[in-house]
Amino acid sequence: MLTEVSAGPYTVRGISVGGVYTSLQVPELGVVLDVGVPIRSFAGTDRIFLSHGHSDHASALGSLLGIRNLIGKRFPQVFLPAEIEAPVREALAVQGRLHQTDTDVETVPMRPGDTLHLGHGLWVRAFRTHHTVPSLCYQFFRRVSKLKPEHQGLPPEEIARRRKAGEPLFDEVDRLELAYATDTLSRVLETAPSLLESRVLILECTFIDGKRTVQDAQERSHIHLDEILARAELFQNEALVLMHFSQAYGPDEVHSTILARAPERLRDRLRIFAPPSGRWFG
Repeated sequence: MLTEVSAGPYTVRGISVGGVYTSLQVPELGVVLDVGVPIRSFAGTDRIFLSHGHSDHASALGSLLGIRNLIGKRFPQVFLPAEIEAPVREALAVQGRLHQTDTDVETVPMRPGDTLHLGHGLWVRAFRTHHTVPSLCYQFFRRVSKLKPEHQGLPPEEIARRRKAGEPLFDEVDRLELAYATDTLSRVLETAPSLLESRVLILECTFIDGKRTVQDAQERSHIHLDEILARAELFQNEALVLMHFSQAYGPDEVHSTILARAPERLRDRLRIFAPPSGRWFG
């Protein structure tokens, strides 16, 4: 069974176990985030974002494309760190020859700071994450027009009159919707502080207690719950989705440990991306 949580206006569904596989879907945005396992119900999504090239996040891309071929879907967009574009295309070409099937995609290489319009008012911006290989986190946002402060309070008919006359009444602002950051040192929260302001933040939390120390996490370029709790006051997100837990913990342990340790001001906004009980899928 896939895990599914509601986070603000968004649904996050899929599966994530640190070092094993991660693949998430946010249907309201029409995106798949990483493909460490081929999930059949994700095959109709046309925009795929790879955080990096490690196998637990990217190795099932060819298999997902095979499923897409079976249902008549072709040529998705694959957004990925620019440094891994050529190797990913080479790997897909090999898989295509092995399976005698079409594995062609439209790759969209991105570098830190790149911003792209995805259509229908939705944009994405890439930030550098801090891992052992080239890696990115992605922030999705909408650009909206907002009435300038000095014009707020004007009656609608006056706004319409001035707008028709060409008066600049509005500012264009970015409404930060959802961000995804995985396989990274916690300092990404300092190097990309706007992540803390996204309406929803999906953030890795590989280790959650004393079984592994913060130093252990940092040596593996991952995040420890201790580092998140130390920054509890900084998170302005409506929902904080923690995921990518180590397989050293069972789902029950993940839920009970995080809920017991989280401060009250953060607890209500936490979404724990793990099955409610039992074992990890697979």
